Amino acid sequence: MDLAPISLDSIQHAGSGLERPECVIATKKGDLYVSDKRGGVTRIAPGGGTQLFVPKPALPVTLHPNGIALERAGSFLIAHLADDVGGVWRLHRDGRAEKVLDAIDGKTLPAVNFVLVDKQDRIWVTISTRRQPRGVSYRKDVADGFVILIDRKGARIVADDIGFTNEVRLDAAERELTVVETFSRRLLRFDIKPDGSLAGRRVLCEFGAGTFPDGIALDEAGAVWVTSVVSNRVLRVTRDGEVQQLLEDADADHLAWVEQAYQAGTMGRPHLDKITSRVLKSIASIAFGGPDLRTAYMGCLLGDRLPFFHAPVAGLPMAHWEW
Repeated sequence: MDLAPISLDSIQHAGSGLERPECVIATKKGDLYVSDKRGGVTRIAPGGGTQLFVPKPALPVTLHPNGIALERAGSFLIAHLADDVGGVWRLHRDGRAEKVLDAIDGKTLPAVNFVLVDKQDRIWVTISTRRQPRGVSYRKDVADGFVILIDRKGARIVADDIGFTNEVRLDAAERELTVVETFSRRLLRFDIKPDGSLAGRRVLCEFGAGTFPDGIALDEAGAVWVTSVVSNRVLRVTRDGEVQQLLEDADADHLAWVEQAYQAGTMGRPHLDKITSRVLKSIASIAFGGPDLRTAYMGCLLGDRLPFFHAPVAGLPMAHWEW
């Protein structure tokens, strides 16, 4: 089914004074949680007030939160997007912080992009690239990202050779894992075996010029909603891989400049950080919330508020929805 396009004039905003709110989490209670460049997580209350959670006392290293996850006990997991040594940290609401993972297969983790907790309390972690600095991997011919699973057996790599791994999501039955390849411009899908290992790797869809997929969320029909940085696009991908673009906020000439750099293998931070748009500030994630799961909140890289819109279909409640 084709949905009506989303009007840019319908975009509203939540929160204020946020710093790089890249990842957003919504809960049934109406709370929103966003990653915050100040080293922690900010709560946006239903009434609009904000509260910043950071490690106390301060850690020897300042956390650079990218993806965040909410745990059953109310603590947060933080994907530390460091320039040198990354990792996954747990942040309690009283300020206590502890390292969850900083190495895999005897090798120190590079920058960690994303972290997700499922209904079984397993932790899914994504590493976009093994290369440093990360910017050298903003290319379509680099595929050295991977996915880690942490469960009762420990931590292990369950998918590798991915073209800049970004967000991941599980279906309602937790039998499939969808993985974003930002600079291969694709969505991958895997079958999840009972032991957590992955099989049946396949390409769900590929995106064209100007689309750099970053964050994803599933709706009640099993379709994947995708946000694109730079072009500020929202797309919906059906289970059959059909793609419908629902929203865009970009300047055509600027987007052509970025696309030319991408095709030439010269894309860098200026192409990501100096976008031209009217309302949206490089949307990087999406989360369904509100009482009917029809409010779509979008995390962003360059703004200080969370844009949101009313979605025509309800989102799939995530594992943390009632926590």
